[in-house]
Amino acid sequence: MTQKRVAVIGSGFGGLALAVRLQSAGHAVTLYEGRDKPGGRAYVWKEEGHTFDAGPTVITDPACLEELFALSGRKLSDYLELISVDPFYRLCWEDGDTFDYVNNQAELDRQIAARNPADVAGYQRFLKYSEELFQEGYVKLGHVPFLDFKSMITAAPQLMKLQAWRSVYAKVCGFVQDEHLRQALSFHTLLVGGSPFATSSIYALIHALERRGGVWFPRGGTGELINALARLFQDLGGQLRLSSPVRQITTSNGRTTGVVTDAGPEAFDAVASNADIVHTYEHLLKDDPRGRQAATAVKRKRFSPSLFVVHFGLKAEQPQLRHHTICFGHRYKGLIDEIYTKNNLANDFSLYLHSPCATDPGMAPPGGSTHYVLSPVPHLGTADIDWAKEGPAYADSILDYLEARYIPNLRRDLTVQRIFSPADFKGELNAHLGSAFSLEPILTQSAFFRTHNRDDRIPNLYFVGAGTHPGAGIPGVVGSAKATAGLMNEDLA
Repeated sequence: MTQKRVAVIGSGFGGLALAVRLQSAGHAVTLYEGRDKPGGRAYVWKEEGHTFDAGPTVITDPACLEELFALSGRKLSDYLELISVDPFYRLCWEDGDTFDYVNNQAELDRQIAARNPADVAGYQRFLKYSEELFQEGYVKLGHVPFLDFKSMITAAPQLMKLQAWRSVYAKVCGFVQDEHLRQALSFHTLLVGGSPFATSSIYALIHALERRGGVWFPRGGTGELINALARLFQDLGGQLRLSSPVRQITTSNGRTTGVVTDAGPEAFDAVASNADIVHTYEHLLKDDPRGRQAATAVKRKRFSPSLFVVHFGLKAEQPQLRHHTICFGHRYKGLIDEIYTKNNLANDFSLYLHSPCATDPGMAPPGGSTHYVLSPVPHLGTADIDWAKEGPAYADSILDYLEARYIPNLRRDLTVQRIFSPADFKGELNAHLGSAFSLEPILTQSAFFRTHNRDDRIPNLYFVGAGTHPGAGIPGVVGSAKATAGLMNEDLA
């Protein structure tokens, strides 16, 4: 059998996972990355002894990562150390209430009973419901490419039985009464770009995913996980080309023929894109009628909000902080609705504070600590904010808030600070409207209704990553790679 040549565009988690799968299957894969390091959104940089992860820092379902190494008889543990994070999250509210989301049932029951004894049994029912969703939505369907409506109809009865048309928050409210607990059990959708009040209850499976597999952090940061996957890909014989942005996907007679970079054209039997969906169609396929038609259709869909991120280093340790802290503001639904629909930047915010030194002190110089804080904000299509002007003041307000409530003497101890705004998501990552998670994960944009893992018109053009099935988050994009690789291996046989 002649070895097939495959190009994968973009070395985010989805692109790397796909490249590893295809190379493991015997294809000759070239992985193109426009930036100087692999990772896509999971970029990393070092400054004054601090290691800053720019992308996802909540690692769940390590089994989906271990599977990538097992394809070639290797072990993840030979490339990387994963450290268990405990508690998974500390949740904090402005009234001083806190909740440690741990993987210990007795401790969870104790904390829940202190709020509302009736919610202990309610939580148990929710966990069982989440387990059912996990089996149906993740185990059975998470790696299946939905290429036609018939495949959606086949899956529909069980999903309807589980009331997939209801929102995560609405379903949670049917199980527990305490409002803070309702927020604690529904905020996860925000980590994959969805509003708890609009995202299908299918996404409540994230709770069972975390309880089953734990929450982890790679020693040295998420960037070390990216490096491990890149090394694995190269150990298998794959070609990784950094600082090589793809400028065009070439086509002829209804099929892709290869890609064009600054070094010139190169021919391939198939092309898979981990780049932004709109960018792929609108720019990389701009000379093909399919590109223009598909870009127009995709741009009509709803996109997830963006993020405003402040990375900062301190010359003091912060033992009072846990690895992951969710800082709820005084509004929940009102703020989230504003982020998704209003043409403005809200005065208040809810935050995710990442403090990796709680798990891995080596992320900062001795005696110091490394952090980032992110605030969900509207994407540029919802609110066309001038972030060059508004960003510094918004960062100041966030740091002031953290100093008042979570990190005493933050300003005094601040040594390093860097901002990443929606404008940067658009400019550096080619993200349509600066969206941080691509298409919004509502029911009418899930499975068959999401961008297909194989293009409908160009039979050797494929997609992987947050914009295709099953969606955003590390397990989601790694799952999309499994679905896409299955199609490509069949087609290239």
